[in-house]
Amino acid sequence: MKKHFKVISILMVFVLLALTSMACAKKDDAGSAGGAAGGKNVTLDFVWFSDGKEGEVMKNIIKDYETKNPNVKINLIEIAYKDLSTKLKTMITGGQPPALARISTTEIGAFSNQALDLATYVGGVDKFTEQFIDSIKPYYVVNNKVIAAPMDVTANGLFYNKTLFDKAGVKVPTSPDNIWTWDEFQAALKQVMEKGGAKYGMVWDFTPHRWSTLLYQFGGSMISPDGTKATINDEAGVQAAEYFKKLHTDGTMPTSVWFGGENPNNLFRSGTVAAHLAGNWMISNYKDITNFEWGVTYMPKAKQRSSVPGGKFVMAFNGSKVEKEAADFIQYLSTKEVNSKFNQESLFMSPRKDSAKLDYEFGKEMFEIFSDELNNTSAAAAEDWSKQTIVPKFSNDLKNSLVEVIAGKTTAKEAMDKTAKAIDKAIAEDKK
Repeated sequence: MKKHFKVISILMVFVLLALTSMACAKKDDAGSAGGAAGGKNVTLDFVWFSDGKEGEVMKNIIKDYETKNPNVKINLIEIAYKDLSTKLKTMITGGQPPALARISTTEIGAFSNQALDLATYVGGVDKFTEQFIDSIKPYYVVNNKVIAAPMDVTANGLFYNKTLFDKAGVKVPTSPDNIWTWDEFQAALKQVMEKGGAKYGMVWDFTPHRWSTLLYQFGGSMISPDGTKATINDEAGVQAAEYFKKLHTDGTMPTSVWFGGENPNNLFRSGTVAAHLAGNWMISNYKDITNFEWGVTYMPKAKQRSSVPGGKFVMAFNGSKVEKEAADFIQYLSTKEVNSKFNQESLFMSPRKDSAKLDYEFGKEMFEIFSDELNNTSAAAAEDWSKQTIVPKFSNDLKNSLVEVIAGKTTAKEAMDKTAKAIDKAIAEDKK
């Protein structure tokens, strides 16, 4: 009897050892899937805003991550974009920063001092940044620190009314090898107006950001590369302002957008405008147009090709007490598989070099043209617009100066000199 009991005891020990081994293996597998499992139970507060359906896409990604990492709970705090800065400032000054936040190019500079340097968690600056398109690097690498990770990217580009172009017998460029110069493009627009029945050749969003596309195409910039002085009043800046005026005064563009604030989206939707220079997010916005055919073509060039990059990023914060887990989740979001899923399902553009061509449910070829625009973008574009502690202080001055040029109240040179003074003042204030 004693011998029988001894055998049973030994068997029970083996069973317990086997069960323990299986549990450890399962735990290790979960940890390898996401990088954060197997540690303490943590909750990551993730401040989030949505422009479209990307919030639902992110919720599914979070669900997958939590399944692979059962010790991690991600609390998505959804807010309106207009409340983002206030929400983050309140949490940070109250000593309770979130683990993570979705950040746009407008806020990324404002919170860079509170951001966790991800470099040590993601294999170093060079290894991490080489995955993403070069033109957005100035936004998220500051003083050799990785202060955020790119999630999606935006670009300015050219939408056109295919119905009007076809009626006029005008074919748009189908390859980067045969794109128009601005003068050639303007001549094509005139033909679409005369033979296609377009009321206007094109509309252009009433923002300094969109106008700066022309500035970079003329080879200019707003601020010197070292950030010490204004350069917008250089020859290129003056030429860009003069050409923008020409597009208005010769009737190619209506003055109602830049003078009266008329919505360019509505004008294009009316079917009476040949082209619209806007951001790639209008692919989703224009998806429901049924009264005419439309598409995306390559922007013209002046001295060079260029767009203006933007986008959204994910930032982790110092002082959250879950920095390691937050960094692990960011690394997961940055992988090709997860980032591609997020952008493809959200109808966004991926910042990853290996995800320029995604299998979108709509507009696949259009997104590829926007990606090509970004790949041919001046480095000055992101260098300028990443300076978000400076740019907001002079952007209205620039917009007002351009309006005065279009109206003929001042010359392009005088307007850009005036704007340059506002830029230099903003730079000086930023150094205090």
